[in-house]
Amino acid sequence: MSPDANAGPSTLVAEDVVTGYDDQEVLHGISFENREGVTSIFGPNGSGKSTFLKAVNGVVPVWSGRVRYGDVDLTGRPPEETVTNGIATLPQGGGVFDSLSVEENLRVGAFTVGDGETVERRVEEVLDAFPVLEDKMGDKARNLSGGQQMMVSLGRAMMSGADTYLLDEPSAGLAPQLVDDAFDLVTTLVDRGARVVLVEQNVSAALRITDYVYIFAEGEVQFHGEPTDLADEDELMNLYLGL
Repeated sequence: MSPDANAGPSTLVAEDVVTGYDDQEVLHGISFENREGVTSIFGPNGSGKSTFLKAVNGVVPVWSGRVRYGDVDLTGRPPEETVTNGIATLPQGGGVFDSLSVEENLRVGAFTVGDGETVERRVEEVLDAFPVLEDKMGDKARNLSGGQQMMVSLGRAMMSGADTYLLDEPSAGLAPQLVDDAFDLVTTLVDRGARVVLVEQNVSAALRITDYVYIFAEGEVQFHGEPTDLADEDELMNLYLGL
């Protein structure tokens, strides 16, 4: 079962995580701890950011090291157990199920929830967070605007009862006018008490909502600290972020 919502989000901790694909090592001992609010992971393409999220949620096996969420050791557990322990993942291009209605999309997110009363309560919580969806529940998801589809994607993740969200480049592929909307939706999750781990290439925009920063490069952590600390690291900004 997922953690008691009244207890607040647990802390996600990775300790010296090594993993990769086939015989190719991608992460060379990543240690990480999420903080309150938004913990962002930046870095160049190929630095291991998305692989790290996959290792946390069980899609990619951890070769060595450990991942834990509060008192729960997630190392080696399948993705569905990550969900039931309170972590939801929104992969890059998270998208919607085009042929399903908004309501059907949301209910898909509750596949691990066996209690109908809980499911109904979570539907109401999603609509409270994104009230514009209330009049769209019977509409096909493909007919929604881009911003509304983002709401459905995040709402589907909320239906799992998660209190920590792993978001992989939510602004990727969005029209420039929708980028700020995407980060506003992330802020909505935080305002409702969640913690967010955000992998994002749009560093300038993401920094506006970020509370703590990690920079990955070549499968290792090159920096971690407050965003204000990062502003003083000109070399890091130039080498790894292109700013």
